[in-house]
Amino acid sequence: MKPLARHVLPVLVVLGLAAAGCGSAGAQRATTTTRTAVPASSVTGPTASPTGSTGASRPRDGLVAGRYQPLWPFSGPDEVAAWRGAYRKDGRGAWHLDARRTALAFTRDYLGFTGIDRVARTVTQGAHARVHVAYRGEEGSRPPVAAVVHLVRYGSGGDAPWEVVGTDDTTLSLTRPAYGAAVRSPLTVGGRISGVDESIRVQVRQPGSAAPVGQKCCVSAGGSGSPWSARVSFTATPGRTLSVVASTGGHLAAVERFAVTGVTLAMP
Repeated sequence: MKPLARHVLPVLVVLGLAAAGCGSAGAQRATTTTRTAVPASSVTGPTASPTGSTGASRPRDGLVAGRYQPLWPFSGPDEVAAWRGAYRKDGRGAWHLDARRTALAFTRDYLGFTGIDRVARTVTQGAHARVHVAYRGEEGSRPPVAAVVHLVRYGSGGDAPWEVVGTDDTTLSLTRPAYGAAVRSPLTVGGRISGVDESIRVQVRQPGSAAPVGQKCCVSAGGSGSPWSARVSFTATPGRTLSVVASTGGHLAAVERFAVTGVTLAMP
């Protein structure tokens, strides 16, 4: 759910950029690290905004790498600078430098999907990381992947922290609203899904709020690449990016798949 996902690589070639694309060709050139699934007990992360959070940064003034929405854990460059100062002083919040721990903290602590508690695979390329977060499957089986979380280094330098900027579409897509769109309440949300007897929950989340600022449950869906849609009302504070989250489950786990996109609150 990032901008122009299918056409990123051609643009990168033309511009000569070193950043990773969202297409499969970029993944083939990436450095791939496959690790044993990591239980949640070995991962730590906060459940609130990092130290120094002010909420004053406007999303469009603080895009990650010039194009991505800052979803979590930082809402803008001021928060990144505050964390960097604390980290350089006493090593505080070192988990921000680990893409895997950041992705799991986003999934478990921010989204509240506590059953998704391990990493099945990590693919890194430069300032980009794609972390395949998973839940416990049947005994002896590989943990099923619930989502591919896309993270980008927020800033430059060796201590630039990882920031969640969205997810890559799989069998559950979230294509409406468009990534980075300015939205108002009520919001129409939709995409496509493959599955049987699915029940899609939609949430709108904002950093600094423990609970969703809006949600809709539940949308019945199923089939092969079948369209789904919902309309959700929300109440949000201007000044931060909103995360629109679609999730489904109930067969093997409470949440088995989810997708996330980032939008901004339209000015009055």
